Amino acid sequence: MATATYPPPPPYYRLYKDYLEDPKSAPEPPPPIEGTYICFGGPYTTSDVLPSLEEQGVRQLYPKGANVDFKKELRSLNGELQLHILELADILIERPSQYARRVEEISTVFKNLHHLLNSLRPHQARATLIHILELQIERRKEAVEDIKKRREEARRLLNESLATLDEQ
Repeated sequence: MATATYPPPPPYYRLYKDYLEDPKSAPEPPPPIEGTYICFGGPYTTSDVLPSLEEQGVRQLYPKGANVDFKKELRSLNGELQLHILELADILIERPSQYARRVEEISTVFKNLHHLLNSLRPHQARATLIHILELQIERRKEAVEDIKKRREEARRLLNESLATLDEQ
């Protein structure tokens, strides 16, 4: 019995057999998905909107609104997280049966931290793009300077060669 390491191609590969001779013979790609769709059993959406903590069923621990001081709130939540972890250690020593409430509070603080960090992602993406573009500009300026240096060197060598030929 013969076995192959890879399964045979799907039957629709025949639709592309004349593609090299006539690229328009292949079918058009499907339109992009819009809205919600199911992938690996979970619902996903094509919109990149960060759901609020309330939509996720989590209590928000920092002030609502557009004028949030991210640095201050992240530090505050970090301090609160440390406090809750220390309280959890105390409770585990003194009253081990009452740890669930502290774990839930720690979970809420973590979710708030993650939400604040995720709201900074667009800013991070813009800053990264600006940095990449500045590096590209810098590299191109260096390349232009290198070309100018080489051009001047070539002109100098050409003028020296012409002067040497004129002397002979």
